[in-house]
Amino acid sequence: MTLTLRDPNEVMRLKRLGSTFPTRLSFQRVLLRRLAAEGSVVSRPVWEISDEGFGRAVYSVDLGGYTYSLVAFSNPLDPENRTDRVIANAWDTTYVLFDGTPTTADLDRLQQNAPKQEAGRFEPTEIVLCRANKSVRLFAHVVDALKAGKQPDPALITSTGYLMRTTAVYGNGKFGIADRKRIADRPGMGGPFMAEMLAVWLVRGFTHDLAEHMGGAKMSRELKKRLGIGNSTGLGMAPFLVSHPVLLHHWFETREIALARVVGIGQLSNEQAQRYADLCIRAQKHLQQWHVPDPIHQTRNEAVATGWTELTQSWTAETWSAPNATLNFLEASRRFNEDIQELAVSLLLEPMGDLIDDLAANLASDTPLSLDAAMDVSDLKAIIEARAAWALDTDFNAAAETAQFWYVSQSKLEPRLGNRAEEDGAELESPLDIARRIKDLYADLQGTSGSVAGFLMRHPEHRFVLRRVQTLGANAYSELRDNLISDRCMPIDMLRAKLAFFGASKFDPKSDRWTRINLCQGAPLFDELENADDWWLPVFEERA
Repeated sequence: MTLTLRDPNEVMRLKRLGSTFPTRLSFQRVLLRRLAAEGSVVSRPVWEISDEGFGRAVYSVDLGGYTYSLVAFSNPLDPENRTDRVIANAWDTTYVLFDGTPTTADLDRLQQNAPKQEAGRFEPTEIVLCRANKSVRLFAHVVDALKAGKQPDPALITSTGYLMRTTAVYGNGKFGIADRKRIADRPGMGGPFMAEMLAVWLVRGFTHDLAEHMGGAKMSRELKKRLGIGNSTGLGMAPFLVSHPVLLHHWFETREIALARVVGIGQLSNEQAQRYADLCIRAQKHLQQWHVPDPIHQTRNEAVATGWTELTQSWTAETWSAPNATLNFLEASRRFNEDIQELAVSLLLEPMGDLIDDLAANLASDTPLSLDAAMDVSDLKAIIEARAAWALDTDFNAAAETAQFWYVSQSKLEPRLGNRAEEDGAELESPLDIARRIKDLYADLQGTSGSVAGFLMRHPEHRFVLRRVQTLGANAYSELRDNLISDRCMPIDMLRAKLAFFGASKFDPKSDRWTRINLCQGAPLFDELENADDWWLPVFEERA
């Protein structure tokens, strides 16, 4: 069957990226399906937590023939030291995902180092390093309710959605922990961010256990399912999408292939048609339960709910049973904005695991950028004209098109976005101005002939972007097709795209540069993996 994918010029625009929703190919979903398929069991071999909630614990789980253990530490934290900023140096809880089962000596060593996070000293047995702070009001409410012999308030649990919020989840060799190559070839760990997703899911279970331990009673399963793990993410994550173009291509091409497979279905079964009708209703209820404090973004959420109702109100099981229903639904969504269109994509993928889950194997890529020095410059120009016209159409002499610049703060060691007209530091600009560089390259290619090697001898300054253009020639979804230094660039769009691939939901933007999210809300608990794959856009009843 020939698959027609959506045009990268449409898919890779910032505004559409900022409308991305999680799907069944999101990394957290892929991980939990794998754990369920293997019949993995989570154990808790160590629980050394005081009545006040301080101490250490270990959770172990087998995956792909290997044992991984989350080592959790809970420590007192002065209120004035509690912050979402990645540059904090003290947290309520800190964690290490350990390769194997830690000994007492390992635990003692980690107890001295994990609470220090970046300032600690680590060994190759440490795969993931992370930390989290309590959502103070909800955590206290849950503990107090349990102490009083009551269940916590379902409405308060739903409105917050997590007991703790991570401020960083580090992997891939940062700060001396294990390099990705240690686990990349292991079954179940080859996909993107699998170790980090495993750590987050185990941390979520620890937060449940800690609250119950301090409260001296159990929460209902239904309430615990409502509690995921919060996360605060800022500008530091945005450059990742630019610095990993081949990986970016794999993520989006995989999703687009999945969509093409689904819309190619000529006729749904009656069971599939009913499932789609039910999911339309679920999505509507989820949107109605998605509330954020910011009035602008709440208005947007409400507009999505209204638009979704308009789109789906006539899509009953009978409608879904008609020929070419999946294609017709996608086409019907095009009457609406990007939010509705991308939610439609997410819905279309959801019931079709048998058709698309195999594609998860294509999400990862360790392929580096390469340089084809023998390529003729005419072929290079052809790639730019075919796949980077969006860059050529930009007038970089206009102040609005160069209004911002990316840089790394020397004091905070975090990516920042500066105002070129008002702030110093543009001479230290990070190379995220891909569109401008492509246009400059194209200008210098005019009137030239011969090989890329000869061109680079005369213009070595173009080596960086030339490699990206060649990569774009073979990887159509590898570039964000917008000007990332214009006054219109909002990093929140980049953040949402990446976080949705993680499996995040309930986006709660605090500005155009950082957001809070929820991971694992609605996900199975440790002993519920047999029902691991039906928590897309979870919906909760008003009362527990």
